[in-house]
Amino acid sequence: MLTKRQNLLETIKGGKPDRFVKQYEFMDLIMESPLGVEFNYGQTWKDHWGITWQWPEGQLGMFPVHANGLAVIKEITEWKDAVKKPAIETSDEAWAAAVAHANSIDRNEQFAAVFYAPGIFEMTHHLMGMENALMALYEEPEAMHELIDFLTDYELDMAKVMIDKVHPDALLHHDDWGSQISSFVSPDMFEEFLLPAYKKIYQFYKDNGVELIVHHSDSYAANLVPFMIEMGIDIWQGVMNTNDIPELLKEYGGKISFMGGIHSGLVDYPDWTKEAVAVQVENACKNGHQYFIPCQTSGLPIESFEGVNTAIDEVIDRMSKSAF
Repeated sequence: MLTKRQNLLETIKGGKPDRFVKQYEFMDLIMESPLGVEFNYGQTWKDHWGITWQWPEGQLGMFPVHANGLAVIKEITEWKDAVKKPAIETSDEAWAAAVAHANSIDRNEQFAAVFYAPGIFEMTHHLMGMENALMALYEEPEAMHELIDFLTDYELDMAKVMIDKVHPDALLHHDDWGSQISSFVSPDMFEEFLLPAYKKIYQFYKDNGVELIVHHSDSYAANLVPFMIEMGIDIWQGVMNTNDIPELLKEYGGKISFMGGIHSGLVDYPDWTKEAVAVQVENACKNGHQYFIPCQTSGLPIESFEGVNTAIDEVIDRMSKSAF
């Protein structure tokens, strides 16, 4: 029987896996890295960039707040006066938990994966709001190029520290690039503003021992896949079934792999049922095992409602028994 790591590699390289890859099982995620990201349920707070966040009780996630003068960037042409790079923590004490976790991972069994969020596009609209960020791409492209370069440099500085401290061989990087039905920006605009930044970031990781780049965008982004390949993404995690997954596999299989197909909104909700989970997982597994990993579209191996991921994994196991 192949290890989880071996089975993943056989899947994404068009080899001979002996079962479906089961969601995130091939990665041991090191979530202890001191990135400054906070998750404060039921609270309002400012992060290390000065972005105001809220996570209202009863909601499934947090979101940045920009109304009533709370946006960090109020005028894009004056972004240099508003945005300051947070200090990057480098002390052994701050990294101790992450280092201990990394050292405990059996890298023959799983990839030691660092996590990074928010990504470049998300940072632009976290700082100023979605509408203002999108309008700035049209109205003030020079300022947006400068801001994106600034954010890219910060990411690279953080990557240097993560690589030095925990020596990862995989990266799970978040940046949502679309809604369920379209990308947020056109392919031409994506190529101009975001592709150069990610080519720098992902090439740096690969030049420094990271074998596997997994990018999360739970969205429609089929029109951006050629750029994903160019920037070095190995696995697009979060691919929704609003994308034509069979067509993506036919056109791009062997150049990139796809992880998702199980829409979290259709399985992970208050009154979820095993029957509903089975339908979604079985449909996802019909995409086959070459270059495809059945997985919830959510960007971490977590669930909003207890038992959902266990139910998903059970169906994947059952589908493996019949398919292999």
